[in-house]
Amino acid sequence: MMRLKSVLACAGLLAGVFVVLSQPAAHAAPTRYEAENSPAVCSGTIDSNWSGYSGSGFCNGNNATGAFAQFTVNAGAAGTATLGVRFANGATGARSADLIVNGSTAQSVSYEATGAWNTWVTKTLTVSVNAGSNTIRFNPTTSNGLPNIDYIDVEVGGTPPPPPGGIIGWATESGGTTGGAGGPTITVSTFADFRTQAQAAGARTILVNGMLSGSGTVEISANKTIRGVGANSGVSATTLNIEDMHPANVVIQNMNIRGVPGNDAIQIENATHVWIDRNTLSSTIESDPDYYDGMLDITHGADYITVSWNIFRNHWKNSLVGHSDSNASEDRSHLRVTYHHNWFDRTFERSPRVRFGETVHVFNNYYSNINNNTSSYAIASVMDAGLLVEANVFENVQQACWSRSGYGDSDPGRLVARDNSLTNSGPCETNGSVAALPYGYTAENVGTVKSSVTAGAGAGKL
Repeated sequence: MMRLKSVLACAGLLAGVFVVLSQPAAHAAPTRYEAENSPAVCSGTIDSNWSGYSGSGFCNGNNATGAFAQFTVNAGAAGTATLGVRFANGATGARSADLIVNGSTAQSVSYEATGAWNTWVTKTLTVSVNAGSNTIRFNPTTSNGLPNIDYIDVEVGGTPPPPPGGIIGWATESGGTTGGAGGPTITVSTFADFRTQAQAAGARTILVNGMLSGSGTVEISANKTIRGVGANSGVSATTLNIEDMHPANVVIQNMNIRGVPGNDAIQIENATHVWIDRNTLSSTIESDPDYYDGMLDITHGADYITVSWNIFRNHWKNSLVGHSDSNASEDRSHLRVTYHHNWFDRTFERSPRVRFGETVHVFNNYYSNINNNTSSYAIASVMDAGLLVEANVFENVQQACWSRSGYGDSDPGRLVARDNSLTNSGPCETNGSVAALPYGYTAENVGTVKSSVTAGAGAGKL
Protein backbone atom coordinates (compact mmCIF):
# COMPACT_ATOMS: atom_id res chain seq x y z
CA MET A 1 0.00 0.00 0.00
CA MET A 2 1.31 3.48 -0.82
CA ARG A 3 1.81 5.63 2.23
CA LEU A 4 0.09 9.03 2.06
CA LYS A 5 1.58 12.04 3.77
CA SER A 6 0.40 15.52 4.44
CA VAL A 7 2.87 18.28 4.01
CA LEU A 8 2.34 19.53 7.51
CA ALA A 9 2.67 16.21 9.25
CA CYS A 10 5.04 13.78 7.61
CA ALA A 11 4.04 10.90 9.82
CA GLY A 12 3.49 7.57 8.14
CA LEU A 13 0.25 5.68 7.84
CA LEU A 14 -0.67 3.18 10.42
CA ALA A 15 -2.96 0.99 8.41
CA GLY A 16 -5.09 2.71 5.85
CA VAL A 17 -5.45 5.95 4.06
CA PHE A 18 -5.12 9.05 6.20
CA VAL A 19 -4.49 12.51 4.80
CA VAL A 20 -3.97 15.61 6.91
CA LEU A 21 -4.63 18.79 4.97
CA SER A 22 -3.22 22.19 5.76
CA GLN A 23 -5.93 24.63 6.73
CA PRO A 24 -6.39 27.69 4.51
CA ALA A 25 -6.85 31.07 6.03
CA ALA A 26 -10.43 31.91 6.87
CA HIS A 27 -12.42 33.85 4.29
CA ALA A 28 -15.96 35.12 4.33
CA ALA A 29 -18.24 33.12 2.09
CA PRO A 30 -19.09 34.90 -1.17
CA THR A 31 -22.45 36.66 -1.44
CA ARG A 32 -24.63 35.66 -4.38
CA TYR A 33 -26.57 38.23 -6.36
CA GLU A 34 -29.14 36.71 -8.72
CA ALA A 35 -29.83 38.55 -11.97
CA GLU A 36 -33.61 38.22 -11.51
CA ASN A 37 -33.75 39.68 -7.99
CA SER A 38 -34.11 43.42 -7.33
CA PRO A 39 -32.15 45.66 -7.11
CA ALA A 40 -30.42 43.89 -10.00
CA VAL A 41 -31.49 45.31 -13.36
CA CYS A 42 -31.59 43.47 -16.69
CA SER A 43 -32.19 45.59 -19.80
CA GLY A 44 -33.85 42.70 -21.56
CA THR A 45 -35.92 39.87 -20.15
CA ILE A 46 -35.64 37.44 -17.27
CA ASP A 47 -35.95 34.07 -18.96
CA SER A 48 -36.09 30.45 -17.83
CA ASN A 49 -36.14 28.59 -21.15
CA TRP A 50 -32.61 27.14 -20.81
CA SER A 51 -31.88 24.59 -18.10
CA GLY A 52 -29.12 24.73 -15.51
CA TYR A 53 -29.65 28.25 -14.15
CA SER A 54 -29.83 29.16 -10.48
CA GLY A 55 -32.84 30.75 -8.79
CA SER A 56 -35.89 31.53 -10.88
CA GLY A 57 -34.26 32.71 -14.11
CA PHE A 58 -31.43 34.51 -15.85
CA CYS A 59 -30.82 37.82 -17.62
CA ASN A 60 -31.23 37.62 -21.39
CA GLY A 61 -30.10 41.12 -22.33
CA ASN A 62 -31.08 42.98 -25.45
CA ASN A 63 -28.66 42.57 -28.35
CA ALA A 64 -27.51 46.18 -28.43
CA THR A 65 -24.57 48.21 -27.20
CA GLY A 66 -26.85 50.17 -24.88
CA ALA A 67 -28.07 47.08 -23.09
CA PHE A 68 -26.71 46.08 -19.70
CA ALA A 69 -26.97 43.85 -16.68
CA GLN A 70 -26.42 45.64 -13.38
CA PHE A 71 -26.00 44.46 -9.79
CA THR A 72 -25.89 46.40 -6.53
CA VAL A 73 -23.17 44.98 -4.30
CA ASN A 74 -22.55 45.79 -0.64
CA ALA A 75 -19.06 45.84 0.84
CA GLY A 76 -18.24 46.16 4.52
CA ALA A 77 -15.00 47.96 3.71
CA ALA A 78 -13.18 49.37 0.72
CA GLY A 79 -10.81 46.96 -1.00
CA THR A 80 -10.54 44.33 -3.68
CA ALA A 81 -13.54 42.18 -4.56
CA THR A 82 -13.51 38.90 -6.45
CA LEU A 83 -16.46 38.46 -8.82
CA GLY A 84 -17.58 35.08 -10.06
CA VAL A 85 -19.81 35.77 -13.09
CA ARG A 86 -21.89 32.75 -14.12
CA PHE A 87 -22.90 32.92 -17.76
CA ALA A 88 -23.81 30.89 -20.84
CA ASN A 89 -22.97 31.82 -24.43
CA GLY A 90 -24.45 29.50 -27.02
CA ALA A 91 -23.32 31.73 -29.89
CA THR A 92 -20.40 30.69 -32.10
CA GLY A 93 -18.08 33.48 -30.98
CA ALA A 94 -17.10 35.37 -27.85
CA ARG A 95 -19.15 38.32 -26.65
CA SER A 96 -17.33 41.30 -25.18
CA ALA A 97 -18.44 43.75 -22.52
CA ASP A 98 -17.10 46.57 -20.40
CA LEU A 99 -17.16 45.96 -16.66
CA ILE A 100 -18.23 49.27 -15.10
CA VAL A 101 -17.86 49.78 -11.35
CA ASN A 102 -19.53 52.77 -9.76
CA GLY A 103 -19.75 54.51 -13.13
CA SER A 104 -16.14 53.96 -14.24
CA THR A 105 -14.93 51.32 -16.68
CA ALA A 106 -12.72 48.92 -14.74
CA GLN A 107 -11.82 46.47 -17.52
CA SER A 108 -13.00 44.84 -20.73
CA VAL A 109 -14.19 41.25 -20.47
CA SER A 110 -14.52 38.61 -23.17
CA TYR A 111 -17.20 35.97 -22.58
CA GLU A 112 -16.14 33.00 -24.65
CA ALA A 113 -18.59 30.67 -26.39
CA THR A 114 -19.63 27.88 -24.02
CA GLY A 115 -21.02 25.58 -26.71
CA ALA A 116 -24.70 25.77 -25.76
CA TRP A 117 -27.10 28.13 -24.00
CA ASN A 118 -27.58 25.58 -21.23
CA THR A 119 -23.82 25.21 -20.61
CA TRP A 120 -23.02 27.56 -17.75
CA VAL A 121 -19.47 28.54 -16.75
CA THR A 122 -18.02 30.99 -14.25
CA LYS A 123 -15.52 33.73 -15.07
CA THR A 124 -13.49 35.16 -12.18
CA LEU A 125 -12.72 38.89 -12.16
CA THR A 126 -11.25 41.27 -9.59
CA VAL A 127 -12.33 44.87 -9.03
CA SER A 128 -11.88 47.61 -6.46
CA VAL A 129 -14.98 48.51 -4.46
CA ASN A 130 -15.94 51.19 -1.96
CA ALA A 131 -17.31 50.64 1.51
CA GLY A 132 -21.10 50.39 1.34
CA SER A 133 -23.17 50.14 -1.84
CA ASN A 134 -21.51 49.61 -5.25
CA THR A 135 -22.94 49.20 -8.74
CA ILE A 136 -21.46 46.49 -10.95
CA ARG A 137 -22.60 46.87 -14.55
CA PHE A 138 -21.83 44.81 -17.66
CA ASN A 139 -22.22 46.78 -20.90
CA PRO A 140 -21.87 44.93 -24.24
CA THR A 141 -19.42 46.56 -26.63
CA THR A 142 -21.05 45.20 -29.81
CA SER A 143 -24.60 44.73 -31.06
CA ASN A 144 -24.26 41.00 -30.31
CA GLY A 145 -25.09 41.89 -26.73
CA LEU A 146 -24.20 40.04 -23.55
CA PRO A 147 -24.18 36.34 -22.86
CA ASN A 148 -27.00 35.12 -20.66
CA ILE A 149 -26.05 36.01 -17.08
CA ASP A 150 -27.29 33.88 -14.20
CA TYR A 151 -25.73 35.54 -11.16
CA ILE A 152 -22.55 36.99 -9.69
CA ASP A 153 -20.81 35.73 -6.56
CA VAL A 154 -18.96 38.48 -4.73
CA GLU A 155 -16.23 38.03 -2.13
CA VAL A 156 -14.83 41.20 -0.63
CA GLY A 157 -11.45 41.14 1.09
CA GLY A 158 -8.93 38.35 1.37
CA THR A 159 -7.59 38.88 -2.13
CA PRO A 160 -3.86 39.65 -2.08
CA PRO A 161 -2.43 42.71 -3.81
CA PRO A 162 -1.45 42.48 -7.47
CA PRO A 163 1.53 40.25 -8.20
CA PRO A 164 4.96 41.75 -7.67
CA GLY A 165 6.70 43.02 -10.76
CA GLY A 166 10.18 41.79 -9.99
CA ILE A 167 11.93 38.56 -10.84
CA ILE A 168 12.77 36.05 -8.09
CA GLY A 169 14.14 32.55 -8.08
CA TRP A 170 16.88 30.83 -10.01
CA ALA A 171 16.88 33.31 -12.90
CA THR A 172 18.29 35.94 -10.51
CA GLU A 173 21.41 33.90 -9.73
CA SER A 174 24.86 33.97 -11.33
CA GLY A 175 24.49 37.37 -12.98
CA GLY A 176 20.70 37.54 -13.25
CA THR A 177 18.34 37.86 -16.21
CA THR A 178 17.58 41.24 -17.81
CA GLY A 179 16.39 40.33 -21.32
CA GLY A 180 16.55 43.15 -23.83
CA ALA A 181 17.22 45.92 -21.30
CA GLY A 182 19.44 48.61 -22.77
CA GLY A 183 18.47 47.87 -26.35
CA PRO A 184 15.82 49.44 -28.61
CA THR A 185 12.10 48.64 -28.37
CA ILE A 186 10.55 47.40 -31.60
CA THR A 187 6.86 46.62 -32.25
CA VAL A 188 5.99 43.81 -34.66
CA SER A 189 2.57 42.94 -36.07
CA THR A 190 3.45 40.21 -38.59
CA PHE A 191 4.98 36.82 -38.00
CA ALA A 192 7.75 37.48 -40.51
CA ASP A 193 8.82 40.61 -38.64
CA PHE A 194 8.62 38.79 -35.33
CA ARG A 195 10.92 36.03 -36.55
CA THR A 196 13.38 38.54 -37.99
CA GLN A 197 13.61 40.57 -34.79
CA ALA A 198 13.72 37.55 -32.45
CA GLN A 199 16.56 35.98 -34.40
CA ALA A 200 18.56 39.20 -34.91
CA ALA A 201 21.74 39.78 -32.92
CA GLY A 202 21.84 42.32 -30.12
CA ALA A 203 19.70 43.39 -27.18
CA ARG A 204 16.16 44.51 -27.91
CA THR A 205 12.63 44.48 -26.54
CA ILE A 206 10.15 43.07 -29.06
CA LEU A 207 6.53 44.08 -28.54
CA VAL A 208 4.18 41.59 -30.22
CA ASN A 209 0.98 43.30 -31.35
CA GLY A 210 -1.81 40.81 -32.15
CA MET A 211 -1.95 37.03 -32.48
CA LEU A 212 0.70 36.03 -35.00
CA SER A 213 0.53 32.59 -36.60
CA GLY A 214 3.57 31.04 -38.24
CA SER A 215 5.27 27.72 -38.76
CA GLY A 216 8.51 25.98 -37.96
CA THR A 217 10.86 27.24 -35.26
CA VAL A 218 11.84 30.73 -34.18
CA GLU A 219 15.43 30.63 -32.91
CA ILE A 220 15.47 33.34 -30.27
CA SER A 221 18.90 34.96 -29.95
CA ALA A 222 20.49 36.27 -26.76
CA ASN A 223 19.45 39.39 -24.84
CA LYS A 224 15.82 39.56 -25.87
CA THR A 225 12.60 40.56 -24.13
CA ILE A 226 9.53 39.36 -26.01
CA ARG A 227 6.37 40.92 -24.61
CA GLY A 228 2.79 40.87 -25.82
CA VAL A 229 0.81 44.08 -26.21
CA GLY A 230 -2.39 44.06 -24.15
CA ALA A 231 -4.19 40.86 -23.22
CA ASN A 232 -4.69 39.27 -26.64
CA SER A 233 -1.29 39.16 -28.34
CA GLY A 234 0.99 36.19 -28.85
CA VAL A 235 2.04 33.44 -31.24
CA SER A 236 0.67 30.14 -32.46
CA ALA A 237 1.75 27.23 -34.67
CA THR A 238 5.45 27.80 -34.01
CA THR A 239 8.13 26.68 -31.56
CA LEU A 240 10.04 29.31 -29.60
CA ASN A 241 13.52 27.84 -29.22
CA ILE A 242 16.14 29.11 -26.77
CA GLU A 243 19.26 27.01 -27.31
CA ASP A 244 23.04 26.84 -26.84
CA MET A 245 23.55 30.19 -25.11
CA HIS A 246 25.37 30.88 -21.84
CA PRO A 247 23.74 33.17 -20.90
CA ALA A 248 20.71 33.36 -23.16
CA ASN A 249 19.31 36.24 -21.08
CA VAL A 250 15.81 35.92 -22.55
CA VAL A 251 12.51 37.15 -21.07
CA ILE A 252 9.11 36.10 -22.47
CA GLN A 253 6.16 37.97 -20.96
CA ASN A 254 2.46 38.68 -21.47
CA MET A 255 2.09 36.36 -24.45
CA ASN A 256 -0.69 33.99 -25.49
CA ILE A 257 1.15 30.89 -26.69
CA ARG A 258 -0.59 27.92 -28.32
CA GLY A 259 0.52 24.32 -28.32
CA VAL A 260 2.20 23.09 -31.51
CA PRO A 261 1.12 19.71 -32.92
CA GLY A 262 4.08 17.35 -32.76
CA ASN A 263 6.49 19.87 -31.19
CA ASP A 264 7.17 21.92 -28.07
CA ALA A 265 5.67 25.39 -27.77
CA ILE A 266 8.72 26.68 -25.85
CA GLN A 267 11.92 24.66 -25.64
CA ILE A 268 14.97 25.66 -23.64
CA GLU A 269 18.02 23.52 -24.42
CA ASN A 270 21.57 24.02 -23.15
CA ALA A 271 20.80 27.64 -22.33
CA THR A 272 20.87 29.67 -19.12
CA HIS A 273 19.09 32.67 -17.61
CA VAL A 274 15.54 32.62 -18.92
CA TRP A 275 12.42 34.16 -17.36
CA ILE A 276 8.99 32.94 -18.54
CA ASP A 277 6.49 35.29 -16.90
CA ARG A 278 2.75 36.07 -17.04
CA ASN A 279 1.91 34.20 -20.20
CA THR A 280 -1.16 32.13 -21.05
CA LEU A 281 -0.11 28.82 -22.63
CA SER A 282 -2.87 26.56 -23.86
CA SER A 283 -3.71 23.70 -26.19
CA THR A 284 -6.66 21.38 -26.69
CA ILE A 285 -7.16 18.02 -25.04
CA GLU A 286 -6.86 15.45 -27.81
CA SER A 287 -7.46 11.69 -27.53
CA ASP A 288 -3.79 11.11 -28.39
CA PRO A 289 -1.51 12.37 -25.56
CA ASP A 290 1.29 12.76 -28.14
CA TYR A 291 -0.72 15.01 -30.47
CA TYR A 292 1.26 17.87 -28.95
CA ASP A 293 4.69 17.56 -27.38
CA GLY A 294 5.70 19.75 -24.44
CA MET A 295 4.31 23.14 -23.62
CA LEU A 296 7.50 24.28 -21.89
CA ASP A 297 10.42 21.81 -21.91
CA ILE A 298 13.76 22.54 -20.21
CA THR A 299 16.48 20.10 -21.19
CA HIS A 300 20.16 19.40 -22.00
CA GLY A 301 21.71 21.09 -18.97
CA ALA A 302 19.63 24.28 -19.16
CA ASP A 303 20.01 26.36 -16.00
CA TYR A 304 18.98 29.43 -13.98
CA ILE A 305 15.35 29.61 -15.07
CA THR A 306 12.25 31.15 -13.44
CA VAL A 307 8.70 30.32 -14.55
CA SER A 308 6.25 32.69 -12.82
CA TRP A 309 2.64 33.85 -12.93
CA ASN A 310 1.71 31.85 -16.06
CA ILE A 311 -1.47 29.97 -16.90
CA PHE A 312 -0.91 26.50 -18.38
CA ARG A 313 -4.19 25.02 -19.58
CA ASN A 314 -5.52 22.01 -21.50
CA HIS A 315 -2.31 20.14 -22.21
CA TRP A 316 -1.06 16.60 -21.64
CA LYS A 317 2.75 16.65 -21.42
CA ASN A 318 3.17 20.06 -19.94
CA SER A 319 6.66 20.88 -18.66
CA LEU A 320 9.53 18.39 -18.75
CA VAL A 321 12.80 19.19 -16.99
CA GLY A 322 15.49 16.76 -18.21
CA HIS A 323 14.66 14.87 -21.38
CA SER A 324 15.83 11.31 -20.67
CA ASP A 325 16.92 8.89 -17.95
CA SER A 326 20.32 8.42 -19.65
CA ASN A 327 21.44 12.07 -19.66
CA ALA A 328 22.88 12.38 -16.15
CA SER A 329 26.33 13.47 -17.30
CA GLU A 330 24.97 16.59 -18.97
CA ASP A 331 22.09 17.38 -16.60
CA ARG A 332 23.38 16.73 -13.09
CA SER A 333 24.28 19.96 -11.24
CA HIS A 334 22.16 21.91 -13.73
CA LEU A 335 18.42 22.16 -14.48
CA ARG A 336 17.88 24.65 -11.64
CA VAL A 337 14.36 25.99 -12.13
CA THR A 338 11.87 27.96 -10.01
CA TYR A 339 8.12 27.58 -10.67
CA HIS A 340 5.99 30.00 -8.67
CA HIS A 341 2.48 31.45 -8.84
CA ASN A 342 1.50 29.50 -11.95
CA TRP A 343 -1.98 28.11 -12.58
CA PHE A 344 -1.88 24.56 -13.95
CA ASP A 345 -5.40 23.71 -15.12
CA ARG A 346 -6.14 20.39 -16.87
CA THR A 347 -2.44 19.73 -17.46
CA PHE A 348 -2.54 15.98 -17.07
CA GLU A 349 1.20 15.25 -16.70
CA ARG A 350 4.53 16.99 -16.04
CA SER A 351 3.87 20.18 -14.12
CA PRO A 352 6.77 19.60 -13.86
CA ARG A 353 8.41 16.19 -14.26
CA VAL A 354 12.09 16.54 -13.29
CA ARG A 355 15.14 14.36 -13.90
CA PHE A 356 18.49 15.08 -12.17
CA GLY A 357 17.89 18.81 -11.50
CA GLU A 358 18.42 20.20 -7.98
CA THR A 359 17.02 22.13 -6.33
CA VAL A 360 13.91 22.64 -8.46
CA HIS A 361 11.66 24.94 -6.43
CA VAL A 362 7.88 24.62 -6.88
CA PHE A 363 5.99 27.04 -4.65
CA ASN A 364 2.72 28.97 -4.47
CA ASN A 365 1.24 27.35 -7.59
CA TYR A 366 -2.43 26.44 -8.07
CA TYR A 367 -3.21 23.01 -9.58
CA SER A 368 -6.79 22.29 -10.70
CA ASN A 369 -8.64 19.45 -12.45
CA ILE A 370 -5.65 17.24 -13.17
CA ASN A 371 -7.79 14.13 -13.19
CA ASN A 372 -8.26 12.84 -16.71
CA ASN A 373 -7.56 9.24 -15.63
CA THR A 374 -5.77 7.22 -12.97
CA SER A 375 -2.38 8.09 -14.50
CA SER A 376 -2.84 11.86 -14.17
CA TYR A 377 -0.46 13.67 -11.84
CA ALA A 378 0.88 17.14 -11.13
CA ILE A 379 4.55 16.83 -10.10
CA ALA A 380 7.13 14.05 -10.46
CA SER A 381 10.69 13.91 -9.11
CA VAL A 382 12.64 11.08 -10.72
CA MET A 383 16.21 10.00 -11.42
CA ASP A 384 17.52 11.48 -8.15
CA ALA A 385 16.21 14.97 -8.90
CA GLY A 386 15.70 17.18 -5.84
CA LEU A 387 12.44 19.17 -5.54
CA LEU A 388 11.15 21.52 -2.84
CA VAL A 389 7.36 21.69 -3.13
CA GLU A 390 5.83 24.25 -0.79
CA ALA A 391 2.61 26.17 -0.21
CA ASN A 392 0.88 24.95 -3.37
CA VAL A 393 -2.86 24.36 -3.74
CA PHE A 394 -4.05 21.08 -5.30
CA GLU A 395 -7.75 20.74 -6.17
CA ASN A 396 -9.15 17.70 -7.98
CA VAL A 397 -5.71 16.27 -8.72
CA GLN A 398 -5.38 12.51 -9.19
CA GLN A 399 -1.87 12.40 -7.68
CA ALA A 400 -0.21 15.56 -6.39
CA CYS A 401 3.41 14.32 -6.42
CA TRP A 402 5.52 11.25 -7.22
CA SER A 403 9.02 10.77 -5.86
CA ARG A 404 9.75 7.68 -3.76
CA SER A 405 7.92 5.43 -6.21
CA GLY A 406 9.57 6.89 -9.28
CA TYR A 407 7.35 7.29 -12.31
CA GLY A 408 7.02 5.16 -15.43
CA ASP A 409 10.41 3.58 -16.13
CA SER A 410 12.28 6.30 -14.22
CA ASP A 411 13.99 5.70 -10.88
CA PRO A 412 12.89 7.57 -7.72
CA GLY A 413 13.74 11.16 -7.04
CA ARG A 414 13.87 13.23 -3.86
CA LEU A 415 11.08 15.58 -2.80
CA VAL A 416 10.50 17.69 0.30
CA ALA A 417 6.94 18.99 0.72
CA ARG A 418 5.67 21.55 3.20
CA ASP A 419 2.59 23.67 3.82
CA ASN A 420 0.63 22.46 0.78
CA SER A 421 -3.18 22.23 0.63
CA LEU A 422 -4.88 19.21 -0.97
CA THR A 423 -8.60 19.05 -1.72
CA ASN A 424 -10.10 15.99 -3.39
CA SER A 425 -6.56 15.08 -4.45
CA GLY A 426 -4.13 12.21 -4.18
CA PRO A 427 -1.06 12.62 -1.96
CA CYS A 428 2.21 14.43 -2.46
CA GLU A 429 4.68 11.59 -2.06
CA THR A 430 7.92 12.62 -0.34
CA ASN A 431 11.40 11.15 -0.27
CA GLY A 432 14.76 12.17 1.16
CA SER A 433 16.20 15.67 1.42
CA VAL A 434 17.24 18.41 -1.01
CA ALA A 435 19.90 21.10 -1.16
CA ALA A 436 19.26 24.56 0.28
CA LEU A 437 18.26 27.41 -2.02
CA PRO A 438 20.75 30.28 -2.47
CA TYR A 439 18.21 33.03 -3.15
CA GLY A 440 15.86 34.93 -0.87
CA TYR A 441 12.08 34.68 -1.22
CA THR A 442 8.92 34.79 0.86
CA ALA A 443 6.35 32.07 0.24
CA GLU A 444 2.77 33.33 0.32
CA ASN A 445 0.46 31.75 2.88
CA VAL A 446 -1.23 28.79 1.22
CA GLY A 447 -4.65 30.11 2.22
CA THR A 448 -4.41 33.01 -0.26
CA VAL A 449 -2.57 31.25 -3.10
CA LYS A 450 -5.64 30.28 -5.14
CA SER A 451 -7.14 33.78 -5.16
CA SER A 452 -3.75 35.36 -5.77
CA VAL A 453 -2.91 33.13 -8.72
CA THR A 454 -6.32 33.23 -10.39
CA ALA A 455 -6.32 37.03 -10.12
CA GLY A 456 -2.73 37.64 -11.17
CA ALA A 457 -1.56 34.89 -13.53
CA GLY A 458 -1.65 34.92 -17.31
CA ALA A 459 -1.43 37.37 -20.18
CA GLY A 460 -3.01 40.78 -19.68
CA LYS A 461 -1.88 41.16 -16.07
CA LEU A 462 1.21 43.33 -16.58
